Amino acid sequence: MNIGTQLKPYWEKGRRFVEEKRALDLILSSTILLIVAVFPIFVVSAYWRGVLVVALYYALAAIGWNLLGGYTGQFSIAPAAFCLIGMYTSALLGHYWNWPPYLGILMSVVSTGIIGLLLGRICLRLRGPYLALTTLAFAEIVRSIIRFSYDITRGDLGLSVPRLYGGERSHLYYYYTFLLVIVLVQLLVYLLIKSRVGLYLQSIRDDEVAASGRGVNVVWWKTFGFALSSVICGLAGGLFVHFIGLASPEMGLVMQSGLIIGMAVIGGMGTLAGPLVGGLILEPLSEYVREFGVQHMVIFAFLIIIVIRFWRAGLYGSFKNILERRIYNG
Repeated sequence: MNIGTQLKPYWEKGRRFVEEKRALDLILSSTILLIVAVFPIFVVSAYWRGVLVVALYYALAAIGWNLLGGYTGQFSIAPAAFCLIGMYTSALLGHYWNWPPYLGILMSVVSTGIIGLLLGRICLRLRGPYLALTTLAFAEIVRSIIRFSYDITRGDLGLSVPRLYGGERSHLYYYYTFLLVIVLVQLLVYLLIKSRVGLYLQSIRDDEVAASGRGVNVVWWKTFGFALSSVICGLAGGLFVHFIGLASPEMGLVMQSGLIIGMAVIGGMGTLAGPLVGGLILEPLSEYVREFGVQHMVIFAFLIIIVIRFWRAGLYGSFKNILERRIYNG
């Protein structure tokens, strides 16, 4: 009997084990989405419903970053820059050519995909801090161009854009629109990670040299992951600008990228629901501690340090790990 035949049962057992873990992540994520869907029943304040919409925006952007940082292992500091590009793509098309919001959002996806592909092609031969610094420089260039192109973008004054459902619609319309988009994006991410392409991306994260040695085109698949991550961030920005009705370069600050990355890390990198959990906890928490005045960022940062110190896999990631140990180890 050859070695291949002897190893086949172990290979099948390992494959089923991985599949079961993915299935558990999908079941837990679906449960969390159902819970999020009934949130507005218990939150009747218009202000806090607006906060929840903002939280879903950050969660969607964090899902985009997680595809790159969590599943592919590439550390970009530009998620907010791609959100900003998505915002201004739709805002400029609507402001100067009266494009409807739906077409503007579609073009946000197209523009961020093209820019993400070009930037990824240029910088994804770099690793670690070099990649992080390159994306940081790119983010600052984008924000500076928008800020100082006053004749086109009105600079720091911002650009007014029409709201997606008109001015009098309830926040609930936006809440469920963002939630529907998150469900579709999470389904896309799940199918991607489960596919052969997803295995390529995760093999690059685990050992880039070994993946290259096994025939994976590392630069191409990293570029693909970068472009897809940029598209999701652009979609988040395009949707969000038609919720707040204003495009501003302030949304591209490095602090905004830090917030998006922090949500993915605290929720749980490399998991489906981690960024959503991070967004829904951190954004309302950020609003709550704002009552403490200028010290609110200190309190906020301190809470983040505690979470990272005691739950390295993130809140959702740690819970999922405990559940997996209970299920698979008895």
